[in-house]
Amino acid sequence: MEEKYAIEMRNITKRFPGIVANDNITLQLKKGEIHALLGENGAGKSTLMSVLFGLYQPEEGSIYKDGKEVKINNPNDANDLGIGMVHQHFKLVQCFSVLDNIILGVETTKNGILQKQQARERVLELSEKYGLKVDPDAIIEDITVGMQQRTEILKMLYRENEILIFDEPTAVLTPSEISDLMEIMKGLAAEGKSILFISHKLNEIMSVADRCSVLRRGRYIGTVDVKNTTKEELSKMMVGRDVQFEVAKKPAEPKDVILDVEHMTVASNLHHNNAVKDVSFKVRAGEIVCIAGIDGNGQTELVYGLSGLEPLVSGKITLLGKDISKASIRERSTSGLSHIPEDRHKHGLVLDYSLGYNMVLQRYFEPEFSSHGFLKKKEIMDYADKLIEQYDVRSGQGAITKARSMSGGNQQKAIIARELDKNPDLLIAVQPTRGLDVGAIEYIHSRLVAHRDAGHAVLLVSLELEEVLSVSDRILVMYEGEIVGEFDPKTTTREELGMYMSGAKRMEVAG
Repeated sequence: MEEKYAIEMRNITKRFPGIVANDNITLQLKKGEIHALLGENGAGKSTLMSVLFGLYQPEEGSIYKDGKEVKINNPNDANDLGIGMVHQHFKLVQCFSVLDNIILGVETTKNGILQKQQARERVLELSEKYGLKVDPDAIIEDITVGMQQRTEILKMLYRENEILIFDEPTAVLTPSEISDLMEIMKGLAAEGKSILFISHKLNEIMSVADRCSVLRRGRYIGTVDVKNTTKEELSKMMVGRDVQFEVAKKPAEPKDVILDVEHMTVASNLHHNNAVKDVSFKVRAGEIVCIAGIDGNGQTELVYGLSGLEPLVSGKITLLGKDISKASIRERSTSGLSHIPEDRHKHGLVLDYSLGYNMVLQRYFEPEFSSHGFLKKKEIMDYADKLIEQYDVRSGQGAITKARSMSGGNQQKAIIARELDKNPDLLIAVQPTRGLDVGAIEYIHSRLVAHRDAGHAVLLVSLELEEVLSVSDRILVMYEGEIVGEFDPKTTTREELGMYMSGAKRMEVAG
């Protein structure tokens, strides 16, 4: 007898200008399973899930729920069928409360008056049941990314969705938030909910998924039982070649000081106290120094202070012997500083500009790209096409592609290409591999090491302990706005770093 799947997508084809995003893909989700969807950046994973959620209509193919064919014209149809989705970039109203976001679109009213008390009780009951602790009255823009994600999950549970789609759910979470989410997902599956889980992170797939389907360049490669496979086999299916998981690098040879930070203090936008408190450190040519710590301990404000996005309360920043403490962002950029930002949409790209214009955002005024106040469009597009090829940035129409239409991973690769091509003396890289697949991570790590080996300085800010230990030459741990420890990655352990990151231990650090 033919098995009835909770969801079956048969022979789905979806095209965009210049690209076939999904090429005749069939995907089968069993009831109560966690089914991972794996693929490189731009492989078509998010597109396929957007078809299932009704955001896109396929040119060919059909969707079945519990063995019956269904038509999903929009997300409301998906919700009516019990299909919910947590998007990679959350769909929340920033100025609304957690509760208002959860009930938005499915509000209960009586005589035209919103009935919030009942909704609040239901939300608190769900958050208790699934271990999703949230404050229903907190405003979205004031809470952490992890809490925003819990809000998105509660939105699905409040609507009693049976099919839950998680698109890159761990890309913006801390290690402890990731392990919490994994437990939540297992609990949901145990209750009979069926989960589709898009991820690049092989460790997560190995720990939480029952089966895994792999896409490559828009095509279906195969489905495997996770318990019968290895990380190496999955990565080979994903990128079509063997992937090097270890970062290959020779010992660092630090030379002259490139960046000298003295007694730097930066205010907090959220609280009355300072986010960065009297921090001093140096970064030399020929080394990668990593700032490690749990999210929200001042790393963001530290980078804002260094890059010019926030003014200093006090302290001094010296770049190549020049005081840049009060310099503008452009002055810092033209003085040899490049910045791969934490939030690629907020500070990395102008989403409605073409990829070509995004590639010259900090250089458009140079003679190579403009003359007498007019942009040289052909030169800009040629330059962008060169970077697109060099960094394997996948975009449907090359340099004229709108940045908004690209996958998150390819947006990230575009930013990295732009910042590294400036050949900066100091590269500040914040979460540079967030949302990237294993092949792209391998490539970006090799570029950071090559930049170091060319005699430049790299300041890496990362929440990924694996990345911290494998890429850096020195590790500085931040806790509550202060540097509480300095470590050699060759002699420290994850456990030791964890103690300092949580504030359980600290040492006196020389600036």
